[in-house]
Amino acid sequence: MAKIILTGDRPTGKLHIGHYVGSLRNRVLLQNSGEYDEIYIMIADAQALTDNFDNPDKVRENILEVALDYLACGIDPSKTTIFIQSEISQLTELTFYYMNLVSVSRLQRNPTVKAEIKMRGFDASIPVGFQCYPISQAADITAFKATTVPAGEDQMPMIEQTQEIVHKFNSIYGETLVEPKILLPQNCACLRLPGTDGKAKMSKSLGNCIYLSDDEETIKKKVMSMYTDPDHIKVSDPGKIEGNCVFTIWDAFRNT
Repeated sequence: MAKIILTGDRPTGKLHIGHYVGSLRNRVLLQNSGEYDEIYIMIADAQALTDNFDNPDKVRENILEVALDYLACGIDPSKTTIFIQSEISQLTELTFYYMNLVSVSRLQRNPTVKAEIKMRGFDASIPVGFQCYPISQAADITAFKATTVPAGEDQMPMIEQTQEIVHKFNSIYGETLVEPKILLPQNCACLRLPGTDGKAKMSKSLGNCIYLSDDEETIKKKVMSMYTDPDHIKVSDPGKIEGNCVFTIWDAFRNT
């Protein structure tokens, strides 16, 4: 069976160093390893609309920004196929059919979706498209018969949901879909890079990122204002590494 990679990003903003250490850096290594028959990287603009439907210009403008970040990180179009999700209408069609294989209660139990719903303050006004985006991801992965999905730790529930859809589909219609496996970063510090404010995850929506396209002065300003140790008031005070996002980010780049 061919070894195929499928991964991607939502174009809701420029990519940041959390994307780089969590996935982008590894994608370049995998691309250049010669171990995979096909590699696909998707700019997930259709999925980005699930919580940006009132601002399509934001999604449209960031498609190019994400593509430029890919190239800047070393993604080589001669080795890796970069494509825009909305350009392949069959992915939307497949998502529609997969919806019949997943219950509402199962979607509601997805911890990544639950965390993102809370972070965005959707409460009871959750867009159906956003609640169902794990199904859309399953369609993307299985449509390309991907065997490997390089991703961060927060995407594990998504891959588990895809595996469940594969199992259910194959049990009904025969061995048709390929079950994917997630490929996590080997460096533990890269699994979930904290934000500059000390929050659990660097996130575009929280504005706590260092972007790949930031200039030197901007990076310096963000680094100097990063959350460290609130109890370390004087130079003579003992420091604490635990919970200090500066050390975590340092480890993510040092242990490579």
